[in-house]
Amino acid sequence: MKKSFVKELAAIVGAEYTLIDRESLACYGYDSTPEHESRPGAVVVPAREEEICRVMALCHREGVPVTPRGSGTNLSGGSLGRPEGIVIQTSRLNGIVEIDEENLTATVQPGVITSTLHRAVEAKGLFYPPDPGSMNISTMGGNVAENAGGLRGLKYGVTADYVMGLRTALPDGTLLRTGGKVVKDVAGYNLNQLLVSSEGTLGLFTEITVKLIPKPRTKKTMLAHFPELEQAALAVSHIISAKVIPATLEFMDRVTIRCIEEYAKVGLPLDVDAVLLIEVDGHPAQVEEEAAEVRRICAEHCCSSFQTAADADEALKLATARRVALSSLARMKPTTILEDATVPRSCIAPMVTLIQETAQKYNLTIGTFGHAGDGNLHPTCLTDERDKDEIGRAHRAFEEIFDAAIAMGGTITGEHGVGLAKKKYLPRLVGEPGLKVMRGIKQAFDPAGILNPGKVF
Repeated sequence: MKKSFVKELAAIVGAEYTLIDRESLACYGYDSTPEHESRPGAVVVPAREEEICRVMALCHREGVPVTPRGSGTNLSGGSLGRPEGIVIQTSRLNGIVEIDEENLTATVQPGVITSTLHRAVEAKGLFYPPDPGSMNISTMGGNVAENAGGLRGLKYGVTADYVMGLRTALPDGTLLRTGGKVVKDVAGYNLNQLLVSSEGTLGLFTEITVKLIPKPRTKKTMLAHFPELEQAALAVSHIISAKVIPATLEFMDRVTIRCIEEYAKVGLPLDVDAVLLIEVDGHPAQVEEEAAEVRRICAEHCCSSFQTAADADEALKLATARRVALSSLARMKPTTILEDATVPRSCIAPMVTLIQETAQKYNLTIGTFGHAGDGNLHPTCLTDERDKDEIGRAHRAFEEIFDAAIAMGGTITGEHGVGLAKKKYLPRLVGEPGLKVMRGIKQAFDPAGILNPGKVF
């Protein structure tokens, strides 16, 4: 990278926050995606919106690729830069600008950690529902870029359902303002929603306004144990068809249960094929009624044991068991391939069965957990990328899993994004007409092709 260019970067953000040494750059050569590595030419860590715009304008002038990055929890290679480009890291833009109790909104900078926003709004009796598994690490900017989901997605939806307004630095440094605090706005194209889940390919968020809702008055957390995996999957479908919409309806199979218990020792049963973590919230009377209905449906599907958290501490313990699923599985082998095939809710049982059969076919260890209530399953292959034969079998297995998901009317990713890892599957899902429209949008926003190049397409 030219010294003169680096000097201009340092003049904008400061020499201390312009990283070019090998040790620093090595830290940015990875995100949470296995088998992908790409060390950028430089990393800048701006502190203000103006600095981001100026850096973008400079890179646009020089034709230097730019990759936005939050905490690097991306699972599809989307936050990896290029050797000839730079990474803009947003950790210093970490302020909660405003919590507006009259309009029920919060405005934050992109580097705010998700759980930090949760705590801030809940202290005021308000609620920001999206809760990705990485919420204690992931940033709001990354959540918006990937349209992050979470354990509460079944009842409350995903990040896109809460983004009301954005300030976005475009590739040429222009600042674009979309949306705002108004509940209704149909003036022109919905650029706000277009930017959500754009994976850092259209712009870099500098400020985000999200919708808040009143905090639920109470909740009840339950754990249902099932001797057979298919019984748990059918119970999920029947809970939904009974018109009970839990805040959380999570699934964990035998492999995942054993790894979690070995790691966290939270008291999960080791003699079952699957467990469901279920949480209902809202008005106390409604919570009691829905909890009873959930228990009845689980019993009808051969639930062997049903546990209800006695207090908030026990509820947190049960929820933590699900949140550490990935960490628990990742301890078992050097490489963990976490995917997120998503199918219609009615197809959960056949999809879970297919994942098991595919693991057996290719002689692989695949633990499956995920947001079963919205059909978003996380088949997780425990492997070692140094074993070329095994890693090849893993990729063939996931190809079959994705093809099956598409055939069932599902998708190749429910929340992790396409990034680098799933580019080859996107044409199978959207077809050439879909790709043509997407490429046209990319061209309109970024004609020079400098913003997160090589991702999605």
